[in-house]
Amino acid sequence: MIPFYGVACPPENKTPPAAGAPAAEIALAGAAVMIGAGDIAVCGSAGDEATAALVDSVLKADSAANVPNAVFTVGDNAYPSGARGYDDFFVRCFTPSWGNRARSIMKWIRPTPGNHDFEIRSGLGYYRYFGDQAGPAGKGYYSYDLGEWHVIALNSELAVGSVADGGQEEWLRKDLKDHAKPCTMAYFHKPLFSSGAHGDSPRMHGLWTILYEAGVDLVVNGHEHHYERFYPQTPAGVPDTVRGITQIIVGTGGADLRGIRRALSPNSAVQIQGHFGVLKLTLGAGEYRHAFLDTEGRIWDQGGRKCH
Repeated sequence: MIPFYGVACPPENKTPPAAGAPAAEIALAGAAVMIGAGDIAVCGSAGDEATAALVDSVLKADSAANVPNAVFTVGDNAYPSGARGYDDFFVRCFTPSWGNRARSIMKWIRPTPGNHDFEIRSGLGYYRYFGDQAGPAGKGYYSYDLGEWHVIALNSELAVGSVADGGQEEWLRKDLKDHAKPCTMAYFHKPLFSSGAHGDSPRMHGLWTILYEAGVDLVVNGHEHHYERFYPQTPAGVPDTVRGITQIIVGTGGADLRGIRRALSPNSAVQIQGHFGVLKLTLGAGEYRHAFLDTEGRIWDQGGRKCH
């Protein structure tokens, strides 16, 4: 039976974790930490303020322990349209929550754009707000190393698979070749697989294929306003415990929450609905740990996997 959290569950399924549950299962000594979510800032909403406070508390603890860390976003950073201009929704909505808290602790925040960031003037407000941290203007894809891992931020809003993709696929192949680390992850807005309202995003298949062929371990997405983790699989959705990519959706950063609105995708392992929260990734040498932290102090879906 697939665990189905956050909604009415059959009696045999697990109950939500207790508040303040220990985080021992996600700890790896000396490992780098990434924490973040997508679908974040809405003016007048308390959701993004709560997730910002959660990011703040985790990063303060990690900084005190000298743990390398980073904040990631997986798109739709500001609503309803983060691309209208620098002085619009990013400044009015994102800055008071994630902008102030995360930037006060981190040397950099590592964002990616979503459809709401891009729907007007191809993300001009997004690029102006985040500056160099968003990657090259007009492209929005980039990579960096964090601890033992190579991390790739991609732009799902480009015309993937066409001449208008900004050279992203060609760049991705070269980047993966030039940074052949034992452990690699990628993150971007729209998920290839989803049981949520939007469903699968088939146009991500090309990027997924490149990532899979290069042995990437983990992909993180937003777009759907719930949490969902998938078993390792191929770009065709075939289970693959040897080289398959684990995909995690965490569109729970502060925008209106939505639940599962269709039949579960075949390889969906865990679904959490109705809870604002963030994904914490502990990136160790040859392995990682994952956990969904909600704003009520609970830790869900603790686990991990060895790198390929």
